Amino acid sequence: MSAALDIDAKQRQAVVIGAGFGGIALAIRLQAAGIQTVLVEKRDKPGGRAYVYEDAGYVFDAGPTVITDPTALDELFAAAGRKMADYVTLLPVSPFYRLCWEDGRFFDYVNDQAKLDRQIEAFEPADVDGYRRFLAYSREVFREGYEKLGTVPFLSFRDMIRAGPQLARLQAWRSVYSKVGEFLRDEQLRQTFSFHSLLVGGNPFATSSIYALIHALERQWGVWFAKGGTGALVRGLVRLFTDIGGRIELSAEVAEIEMAGGRARAVRLKDGRRFAADMVASNADVVHTYGGLLGSSDRGASEARRLKKKRFSMSLFVIYFGLKTHRPDIRHHTVCFGARYRELISEIFNGSDLPGDFSLYLHNPCVTDPSLAPAGAGAFYVLSPVPHLGHAEIDWQSEGPRYRDRILDYLEQRYIPGLRADLVTCRIFTPIDFRDELNSHLGSAFSLDPVLTQSAWFRPHNRDDKIANLYFVGAGTHPGAGVPGVVGSAKATAGLMIADGVG
Repeated sequence: MSAALDIDAKQRQAVVIGAGFGGIALAIRLQAAGIQTVLVEKRDKPGGRAYVYEDAGYVFDAGPTVITDPTALDELFAAAGRKMADYVTLLPVSPFYRLCWEDGRFFDYVNDQAKLDRQIEAFEPADVDGYRRFLAYSREVFREGYEKLGTVPFLSFRDMIRAGPQLARLQAWRSVYSKVGEFLRDEQLRQTFSFHSLLVGGNPFATSSIYALIHALERQWGVWFAKGGTGALVRGLVRLFTDIGGRIELSAEVAEIEMAGGRARAVRLKDGRRFAADMVASNADVVHTYGGLLGSSDRGASEARRLKKKRFSMSLFVIYFGLKTHRPDIRHHTVCFGARYRELISEIFNGSDLPGDFSLYLHNPCVTDPSLAPAGAGAFYVLSPVPHLGHAEIDWQSEGPRYRDRILDYLEQRYIPGLRADLVTCRIFTPIDFRDELNSHLGSAFSLDPVLTQSAWFRPHNRDDKIANLYFVGAGTHPGAGVPGVVGSAKATAGLMIADGVG
């Protein structure tokens, strides 16, 4: 077993709220370190945003489907003395993404330099050299921002000051799009290499250029997909947690984090059950944690008020649909750019209404794993970034079906001929569902907007500043959203909790 198990933790008791990727990863690390850990989850299945829907023989991953750092998952299993291969199989995805435009052009983003060069040259010959310079920049940001800082908690402003010179040298105050534009001339190539920040809830025209590291992250380890879907990875992680002695409670909605003497003492569920705790960690939405679960305390109420003044990421509108036929011509990850880019993104992040057009991400996992649908069929989802509920007060109950039909009509016209005739099952998930099912403030899909002034030390800390035994993990804390981000936050938070638990 892991050497961490040799630590005498005196069977300290921890409760982790929320079984998303961050909560599960944290619970594994705590349990592996000898801290008896209970993981409580509101919904009937683990996964959080990585929930799974099953309809008519089709399996739909609800949320994250891109795995970009398998080594972080390997390390998580190793921390518990196990091997990932005994729990889950990762399958390579190529191309990483196909990016498509309405003029019929497309770009297959692959991990092959010669193939990339040929495609870039077809768009703009001068950008072949520009891309290589961008890749070098991205790799430098990856080393500084991900490898060095991605799993290190920022608990004091001194931590930020120490990182400041490197962040300044890398021009972290500039946006992702601005930095990409420094290297590339062609507008479609600029979109190809700047859209990544949207995967973590960030506006490419406002998010710090530090997030350009995502490109180097993908070139370093590739893009992967769990056999059986992202839900199979979640199930493998939960099995690992229970195999090493952890306990998970499903359909266990938290009513309150009980406080006494300035410390968190227990987690009480809405059904009346109570779990005493020496330490509590929340993978739930940060505003919900402070305002809902700690709202009766002065700290909870004041911190919720402070956080509500922050900027939050956009929301998403998602359609899960099953077709009678498999469509292998549609790549696993397909980005469908609309006619507008900058203007549309501005309306998504700042607008007060639903834009009249859209850009879409289309997921076709059966290209990689046909088992997710009946034989010869296809399981898909398509998502459209939309404004969160604080910006656009849209009546999604009535607008949702209309918006669904607009998107399906668009896909049938441009990407999936015969979609309507082939349709077997369909469901939608709107910003209202993000708010009500996932307790996401304003229906935000990724918590706080990852602008520079809301990153690292400026983001909610991995350990609360006032309540010494209250911790955070997941998209709302450092380093931020995305599977590598929340797994990294689990490592940062676990390090604090293990040290505090035996200190």
